Amino acid sequence: MRFETLERALAELEARVDELAETARRSPAQTRLRRYEPAEQVLARIELAGPERRLAGTHAGVDVRGDGSTEAFLGRVRRRALESTEAETAVGALRRALQST
Repeated sequence: MRFETLERALAELEARVDELAETARRSPAQTRLRRYEPAEQVLARIELAGPERRLAGTHAGVDVRGDGSTEAFLGRVRRRALESTEAETAVGALRRALQST
């Protein structure tokens, strides 16, 4: 999807993150070698890229974890987690980081 403004893209991202976080699976996953707790599982990754059509200069997004928690990040291949304050959500931290660049 394409959006005309960053704010519109962030509003859509926030709505999708909220929806996914509420329905997150909350059980551990088990493999032969390891048990993954819900907080270690990334159930969904919602990404933004732009504003260029090809080879976007900015990549960012939010991971929704199996326990319903969320974490914002910047980057594509090398993701850098964003710290959020107690009063802000992961999308709020992402909004702050993107609007300051």
